[in-house]
Amino acid sequence: MKGKLAFVAPYDKLRQIVEKITNTMGIDLLTYTGDLEEGILCAKEAVEKGAKIIISRGGTAKEIRKAGFTVVELKVTGYDLLRVIYKYYNKNIKIAVIGYDNVVFGAKSICNIMNMDISFIPINDEQDLFEKINYAKEKNIDVIIGDTIAVKKAKEAGFKCDLIESGEESIINAINESIELYKAVESEKIKRQRYQIILESIQEGVIAVDKEDKIILFNYAAEKIIGTNKDKVMNKKTSEIIKNSRINQVLKKGEPELNCIQNLETAIVATNRVPIIVDGQVFGAVATFQDITKIQELEKRIRFELSEKGLTGKYTFDEILGESSIMKKTIEISKKYSLTDSTILLTGETGTGKEIFAQSIHNYSKRSNGPFVAVNCAAISKNLLESELFGYTGGAFTGARKEGKKGLFELAHKGTIFLDEITEMDLDIQSRLLRVIQEKEIMKIGSDRVIPIDVRIIAASNKNLKELVRENKFRSDLYYRINVLKIDIPPLRSRKEDIKILAEKHYQKYTKKYLGEAKKLEKRILKKLEEYSWPGNVRELINITEKMAVVGNKNILDDDFSELIFNDLDNDPCKEKESLVKIINLGKLEDIEKAVIEIVLKEEGYNKTNTAKRLGITRTTLNSKLSK
Repeated sequence: MKGKLAFVAPYDKLRQIVEKITNTMGIDLLTYTGDLEEGILCAKEAVEKGAKIIISRGGTAKEIRKAGFTVVELKVTGYDLLRVIYKYYNKNIKIAVIGYDNVVFGAKSICNIMNMDISFIPINDEQDLFEKINYAKEKNIDVIIGDTIAVKKAKEAGFKCDLIESGEESIINAINESIELYKAVESEKIKRQRYQIILESIQEGVIAVDKEDKIILFNYAAEKIIGTNKDKVMNKKTSEIIKNSRINQVLKKGEPELNCIQNLETAIVATNRVPIIVDGQVFGAVATFQDITKIQELEKRIRFELSEKGLTGKYTFDEILGESSIMKKTIEISKKYSLTDSTILLTGETGTGKEIFAQSIHNYSKRSNGPFVAVNCAAISKNLLESELFGYTGGAFTGARKEGKKGLFELAHKGTIFLDEITEMDLDIQSRLLRVIQEKEIMKIGSDRVIPIDVRIIAASNKNLKELVRENKFRSDLYYRINVLKIDIPPLRSRKEDIKILAEKHYQKYTKKYLGEAKKLEKRILKKLEEYSWPGNVRELINITEKMAVVGNKNILDDDFSELIFNDLDNDPCKEKESLVKIINLGKLEDIEKAVIEIVLKEEGYNKTNTAKRLGITRTTLNSKLSK
């Protein structure tokens, strides 16, 4: 408040009283003595020193206000008049009160109460004062009561005069009023500045008009989008600036127009137009708009940043190939499920494309602009999986980062998390996952603070979850939580008509990559592919097409190459049946067991752990049988 208020006193005694009062009140106030024109000069000097509010009295207050300064008027009260007029009570003399209307106001009422005959002569300005003093002479007035300028000029004309002085209560009231006004002005200034900063910093163009469709607000973003300076458009009608403007229709109908596409000369924009309605009457309208190109660029940048972090889904339903009825039905139901926020369970054999479906569901959903986080629960050790999913605080355990780490659930906020091979999650982590699904919040390892999250969960498994629940290897409560919407992805052998489409598509892709141009598959090869049972499903088919592209020559695959490729297709249904008959015909149980072990061992790439797992025996038992 220091130096923000100034008092311009028309007479020096008033200034002295003001200084005494302000010292008592502990207020730092600039004080000046100056009447009328001199008062204006004083006010100008005070403002140059930082004063925001000027306090003054009578004609001086009026003149300072006319000069454009903010003024709080020290009002001449009834008490101030009474103190002067009372001197002449019951005296047989003619009295006149001369001054600006804000000085003589109220004097009539006081005189009526006191039953005194007093003339009241208001003046408009200093020039008018000379005429009014001459008028007082003509009326044979004995005493003139007035403010500073009236008393000064009346004395020069030979009148006996009395100055209306302001009492302390009036001065204190004026000072308090100026303090409140200053606070209100500053508060309004802060609000206006805040509003202006918001208005000028947002990316949306904003135009506001009055009820006559004249522009009263035009922000910086509007200047950039429309390509014109606001100084050139203020108080003009929007139709003069924007040829296809519809703000006049909003003013006319009093109804908003939302999410509209408008083609300006400078850009194509998405716009909202809303009327300003007060007590049922339209007083104006506001239009907000964004350059669609900029929106697309921003979305592209966000997607790029997410992609850099590996937090995007690349695939969409358009990229899932298949003309079979079962595949079309699977895609159709997946699209319906995508539009919800419920948890989805994807089931299907290895290689059927569960993650491609998960990404497609994400990109088809309302969360498509959010992150897509894929987690292979089998690829992360059980000791690390918990910290990877939920994050940890600094120093939560040995080897933890000093600054801590965000978990994958936190990274997936406002998006989707894909939990592949969820059955590989141990029971303790399953318990924590259940709480995340129920409470929509996580707690980092080493923290006691919960973090709210908004994440859609898609889980996947190639195992029989019901059977795992029966064997107590998977929590039943978690099973029912993730099995809200279930999608079974069919194996490739169940949609034979899709094999040709998939094979040709991927073969052309790989021949273009390795041979420089896309090649077509021979009919005999396609037939061979269609006869195969594809235990590895689409993933296996893709691998075979790449191998064919790599070993093929620039023209067509010859028999040698075909034989090399199709050696991989050992589980052809006919061959499988033939091999099984041969095994059974061995007769002895020991020989049959040996043949089965050899076949499984070969199929598993001589991986003893996987072989033992498939045969349902331990690795020790397998080694024992192999040694025999």
